[in-house]
Formats: sequence, structure tokens, C-alpha cells
Amino acid sequence: MTGLAVDDAAWASAWRTRSPLDKLLLSAGLVVCALVLPVWPAGVLVGLAAVVLALGPARVPARTFGRAVRWPLAFVAVGALTAVVSVGDGGVGWAPDAAARAGALVGHSLAGGAAVLLLATTTPVTDLLAALRRLGVPAAVVEVAGVTYRLLFVLLQSLTTIREAQTARVGHSTWRRSYRSSGALAAAVFTRSFDRARRLQEGLAGRGMETGLRVLPESLPSSRGFLAATAAGLAALVAVGVLAA
Repeated sequence: MTGLAVDDAAWASAWRTRSPLDKLLLSAGLVVCALVLPVWPAGVLVGLAAVVLALGPARVPARTFGRAVRWPLAFVAVGALTAVVSVGDGGVGWAPDAAARAGALVGHSLAGGAAVLLLATTTPVTDLLAALRRLGVPAAVVEVAGVTYRLLFVLLQSLTTIREAQTARVGHSTWRRSYRSSGALAAAVFTRSFDRARRLQEGLAGRGMETGLRVLPESLPSSRGFLAATAAGLAALVAVGVLAA
């Protein structure tokens, strides 16, 4: 699955040992540049920079990065289509400046999405949660995100096991059987998710947990060189955008 591939890429990334706050600053800066600066040429440069950094220094597999882009790209395409269509008294037609509007929407979205994927494919969720805790995000929010992240793997394992059992019983041999099996699969995973959550809550309550799960975070020091390069790169993108405006 794409989500697991992205998580595996983050753990195997060459930037895995870099400070998550450094990577968060880089990705946040690229997202802001993608949203604020003109699509051409700044937005295009932001997207290219994110892709080059992911595939180059971070050593993210190109196939994983490309597969992760597919669903956001489909969502952007649908959004661009609805933005250029106009419905009025004369019926359905193209909106004024349809090409320019669609280009701007696609450019901003893809550039910002590439910047977010740069963070997702280089930083494991556990590192992000530790960084959010240091930034002062409420502990309850971090705990809920952490428990949800861990439960996802349990539910995915349950989904895989049930589907394999259905396939072994010829549950997907025809379209009708596949439709019925998919409904049963969704129902089973749904009920198991509630059961797992209830058992987890009872287990934690039985251990007297009131202040959150205490873990020893990994020390990933910040890099002055990385921060300086980030500041220089973002400044260059802003300069290009201002000059092109």
C-alpha cells in the first residue's frame, strides 16, 4: 500500500537522521512559497526543488515518490476541472480565463503537494510527533495522533488477513462475490477497530495512565549548515518570485 511505502521510505531515507524540525522548516517554507509566489516561474521551481531534494540528497525511491503523487494529482485534476467550468443562464461553458485559472490551481497545488511529500518521505511519523511535542502542541493531540498511527498498522494487518482468507475461499472469483466479500471485509475491519480501541483504552486505564505515554525520544540535533542552505534556497525562490511578479 502507498501509505506503508511512504513510511518505509521515510525510515530508509538518507535524511532520516536529520532533525525533524529542520525538515519541517524546509517543507513549510516551500509550501508557503508555493502558495504565495506566482506559479511561473517560482511555483515550478518550488516543485522541482522538492522533487530533486527527495530523489537526490534524501535518496527517496523515484517509484515510491511517483506512486505517492498519484492520488493528490487526481484530486487536483478534478478540482481544476470544476474551477474552469461555468454554469449560468446560457448553460454550461468555460469560465473566463479558464486556462490561466486551471494552470494556477494545478501549479500551486502540485508544488505544495511535492513539498509536503518531501517531508512525508523523509521523516517518520514518530519523529514528527516528537517534534510537535517540542513545539508545544497539546499533549492530548499528540497522543491521539500517535495511537491512531499505531492502530493503522494493526487494522491493515487485519484487513490483509481477512482478505487472504476470503480469497482462499473463492470469495473474489466473480464480481458479485467480490462485492459481497468487500462489504463483509469493511464490516469486519470496522468492528475490529472499535474492539481494538476499547481494549487499548481499558488497558491504559488499568495501568493508571493519566499523563500520556512516556517514551524516550531519539536525539536528532539540528544542523546549522542545513538551516543556512534552507534559508538561502527559500530566499532565492522569493527573489525569483518577486522579480517575476
